Order: sequence, then structure tokens, then C-alpha cells
Amino acid sequence: MEFTNSWGNQFRAESYSMLEFPNTYYLAYRDLPEIISKHVKGKKAIDFGCGTGRSTRFLKQFGFEVIGIDIAQDMLDIAKKLDINGDYQLVINGKYSHLGVEQFDLIQSIFTFDNIPGWENRTQILVSLHDLMKPTGRMICLDSTPELYTNEWASFTTKDFPENWHAKTEDLVRDIMLDVEDRRPVEDIFWTESDYHKLFDLAGLEIEETYKPLGRDNEPYTWISEKEIAPWIIFVIKKKNI
Repeated sequence: MEFTNSWGNQFRAESYSMLEFPNTYYLAYRDLPEIISKHVKGKKAIDFGCGTGRSTRFLKQFGFEVIGIDIAQDMLDIAKKLDINGDYQLVINGKYSHLGVEQFDLIQSIFTFDNIPGWENRTQILVSLHDLMKPTGRMICLDSTPELYTNEWASFTTKDFPENWHAKTEDLVRDIMLDVEDRRPVEDIFWTESDYHKLFDLAGLEIEETYKPLGRDNEPYTWISEKEIAPWIIFVIKKKNI
């Protein structure tokens, strides 16, 4: 089945732009300040796949000088309206050298690889992001765990898509977001954790640390699976030592 980027249209982009950090999404962002503080030195950043700028604005709150990049003009138009002083740029996949080779302390990628098909395509993009990083730089890559597509969550339902249970790397998987007006199924690209490891290796990268945030009893959300099963995986990645 051919993959179509769920966010490549104006209505969905506008719907997504209203979303901040509710419910399951809270777990994606909750630990990032501590993770960034631990692993990242310096304040110059690229937000890869910035979309409507939620993740870019998040970094700016912590003093980062950020360039948000994306391939979807509809999303960038909204990002610029929400953050008129922000730097948001349209890019072509794997073509980022004009931004500055080895100039960035942090490459942030939040949910972006959930929407990128193909081993070769992913590897090319990661190589290009690798080249943007300073030798001491780090990439933080946050994406869905395989378990996201086979459980119920505060922000998602997957019960209508039993085929997700049989998904393999590169397969199309679906869920429905519960925190936005647009309830059409979202299509993602399934990828196992072990195959992420292989991707990073192919791109000359290695994992420094991996995080899988879980919900806590003292948080103001009605968790469903979040306390026992991690919906997100956060890779902290660095350049391989040669």
C-alpha cells in the first residue's frame, strides 16, 4: 500500500496546529528538558520535521537558536503565523548542507521518522543530518514505539486496525488521534527498535542513550496503557568515533 503523508494538506495541518502537549503527547515532551540538559552542549539547533512549529517553539523556550525545517509548506505557513519571529525553512529531503556543515549542537527530530518511508530514503536523510552536527553535537530522535499501534491510549485508539498487530518494518500502520478535531485515520510507517539501530549505524551514527517514558500516578491525565507500556522511544545519538 502506497504511503501518503497524513499531514500534507491544509485542513489536517490546521487541526494539528491546535495541539500542544495533551495526554499521551505530554510523555513525549515531559523528559526532554532533562535529556537535553544532560546530553547537549551549546544552543544552536535544527528542528527537523518541525511541522507547525510546536517542537521548535518548545526548544526556543529553553534558549535555543533554532531553525525549523520541513517539506510541507502548509505546515510551515502555520508555523510562521504562530511564531512570527521564528526561522522556518522549506527543504528537500536529504538536502540540508546550505544550513551549515558541522554547525549545530542539536538536531531534534520529533515524530518525523514515523512519516518517512524506505531504508534508502531514511539513511540518506540521516547522513545529511549527521553532516549538520558538530563533532560534539547530538541528535534527539523521538518516534513511536511498535506498541503504540497495538494498544489503547489517552490520545489514540488503534482497535479498528487489527492488521497493525502483524506489521513489520516499512509496513503502513494506522491509528486515530483523539485530541484533535480531524478524526480521519493517521497513517504511519512502522519501524522496529532493532531496525532503528541498523539505520543509525548505516548513517555513521551511534546511540548514546535510549529513553522510554511512562506515565506516573501523580500526573493530571487519565492514563490507559501509558503507565505500563511506553508509547514513545527517545534516542540520543552521536557521531561514531572514527
